[in-house]
Amino acid sequence: MQVTETTFDINKIRADFPVLDQKVNGKQLVYFDNAATTQKPKAVIEAIKTYYEGYNANIHRGLHTLAEKATTAFEETRKTFQQFVNANEVEEIIFTKGTTDSINLVAHAYGRKFFKSGDEILISGMEHHSNIVPWQLLCEATGAQLKVIPVKEDGSISLADVEDLITDKTKLVSVVYASNSLGTINPVKEIAALAHKADAVMMVDGAQAASHCNVDVQDLDCDFFATSGHKMYGPTGTGILYGKRALLEAMTPYQGGGEMIKNVSFEETTYNDIPYKFEAGTPNIADIVALKEAADYISALGKDNIMVYEQELTKHAHQVMAEVPGIKFYGTAEEKVSVVSFTLETVHPYDVGMMLDAKGIAVRTGHHCTQPLMDHFGIEGTIRASFSVYNTKEEITQLAEGLKDIVSKFG
Repeated sequence: MQVTETTFDINKIRADFPVLDQKVNGKQLVYFDNAATTQKPKAVIEAIKTYYEGYNANIHRGLHTLAEKATTAFEETRKTFQQFVNANEVEEIIFTKGTTDSINLVAHAYGRKFFKSGDEILISGMEHHSNIVPWQLLCEATGAQLKVIPVKEDGSISLADVEDLITDKTKLVSVVYASNSLGTINPVKEIAALAHKADAVMMVDGAQAASHCNVDVQDLDCDFFATSGHKMYGPTGTGILYGKRALLEAMTPYQGGGEMIKNVSFEETTYNDIPYKFEAGTPNIADIVALKEAADYISALGKDNIMVYEQELTKHAHQVMAEVPGIKFYGTAEEKVSVVSFTLETVHPYDVGMMLDAKGIAVRTGHHCTQPLMDHFGIEGTIRASFSVYNTKEEITQLAEGLKDIVSKFG
């Protein structure tokens, strides 16, 4: 189904997000910081309220009515995400605090058990710090070596470079599905095939993919997939890690405490089955319950519909923003999500961000937690406008006009 702005009921969608109905500095809010965090629909907000008002209780260990109701709601979210990413089994879905937490879990629970000096970890040059630093820490602890796939001028990576860099020493490849700074969609399925050819494990950072792309972990054949709730209309402090059962069962626990055990004595502890082996302590129950509503919201709109609509927004952005004097775009790969990063020749990104805020327009400025990528392009940072399903072409045109006004006055 080909979806454009005229076939989406934008007014209805926008009404689902209460935060959009406000003025900032006397202007109607235009929210273009969706790559940092998306806004939350009423269904997500109400789910949190309903949990605390109706059945606030700890999960899994209680036999009373509230505990059973909370446990059921909590586990329904797990079932929803099994379907959302098409995992083979519900036990392959582990709840975490988000993508950063998930990657750290794999680095500790898998990497520290199986990596040794001389092993190699391969990442790309466009990775978020959360997909760099955990592997650096692992390398420091084990003597493994970190290798980096170069980024081309258009913000893409070459499969030929990936193939050249993978060796018989490569034990893990970890690549972002869609770049938070550039929007580039990487060929993670093809990279996974190259990794597996060398008997390496493939991890995908899906933080920017879950709300924009169809995610099918079985089709990708990735070994691990991480994403964050707050970037897909869900609460902050929530996320999931998908892992293939055989790998999860072979891994050691990431943290110790309640829930992740079967039996404890002072002499020995027996660990719980997956996924509970990796969910120590009382989780963020209310927000994970509400996370189901976020996934359901995306599914109800239709991932294909969202993708096409957001591509229309991105195309429109490049067209109208290209008219801004002195603009330079970063991330012009053919396949990308709805992220537009740019600089202005005569105005610093931070100044642009503040002046746009005065106009009620929220964008992100800086290095976007991708400092090595900014160094690659020889810049301090960019201005990033990132779009979501509740944004409109009219808002994007307003951004372009705001940029022209800034350049005319301060450029």
